[in-house]
Amino acid sequence: MSNYKWYGRAALLALLAALIGLTVSSCARKTGQNITERNVTDREGIEVTIKGPLNRVVSTAPSNTEIIVDLGLAKKLVAIDVYSTNIEGLPDGLIQLDFMNPDAEVLVGLEPDIIIANGHNATGTGEDPFRVLREMGIPVVYIPMGQNIEDIYLDIAFVADLFGIQQQGEALIHSTREEVEKIRAATAAVEPKRSVYFEISEAPFMFTLGKGSFLHDMITVIGAINIFENDGTYVSPSAEAIIDRNPDVILTNVNYIDNPIGELKSRPGFEHINAVMNNRVYLIDMDSSSRPSARITLALRQMSRAVYPEVYDDKE
Repeated sequence: MSNYKWYGRAALLALLAALIGLTVSSCARKTGQNITERNVTDREGIEVTIKGPLNRVVSTAPSNTEIIVDLGLAKKLVAIDVYSTNIEGLPDGLIQLDFMNPDAEVLVGLEPDIIIANGHNATGTGEDPFRVLREMGIPVVYIPMGQNIEDIYLDIAFVADLFGIQQQGEALIHSTREEVEKIRAATAAVEPKRSVYFEISEAPFMFTLGKGSFLHDMITVIGAINIFENDGTYVSPSAEAIIDRNPDVILTNVNYIDNPIGELKSRPGFEHINAVMNNRVYLIDMDSSSRPSARITLALRQMSRAVYPEVYDDKE
């Protein structure tokens, strides 16, 4: 992706100060209400001051957008990132923002009450793309990429608490947890456990995830063994390493090339992998396997059936 391009700091600060000043004074005049403040601590441990009710919301990552929609808050959204556009339940006509290069002027013009951002919005240098907006008084809260499924429940609880709808949050957490544990129980007694390689980027830039990622936790939930679980959180394996570890099943969520399963099976040397020899290579839904939200249950069901089809009724 392109590097984040900032305007001259002094000019941009002046512009934002003027715009925000106009916005706040205009809103105060229109409502005639006092602006009450409250402090919240976001999921990265940063204290954020929020002024007034949250009726105009910007979401900058699809996982955040899914949580917002699933909590019944879709009508509060005024802008989303470009990767959120396929999420069911969104209102029409929302402004679309660059995931890593959000337009500061557009954001200020939207008069957001809050921006709900994600750890992956940071630039390649780790710079916060919303720093200037934060400094100018627009509340920005961060939800970092979760390390496990429990983190997803905490993310849901955080968003629900932010909007004062704790009961809805508890209900969504309960229903998601119930489905996750049902999937876990379905394969808990299966022995021996099958080994899995889950590919999220195709050759020659193969990529997968190990411990410290919610995807690894998903593999654990279905009762399988991640062949790269002990190689760090972010793993770029060689073809030789995949062949040597010889997974029983290969899962991939690569959906942006033609015939991803055929491409994977045709790689030199892969014909010797058990998963390929036994035709155990499966495509998993990209969105639900890559976005830490309640919608991971779709991917979990697909993964579980792919790895342990014998425990499921074919009519399901």
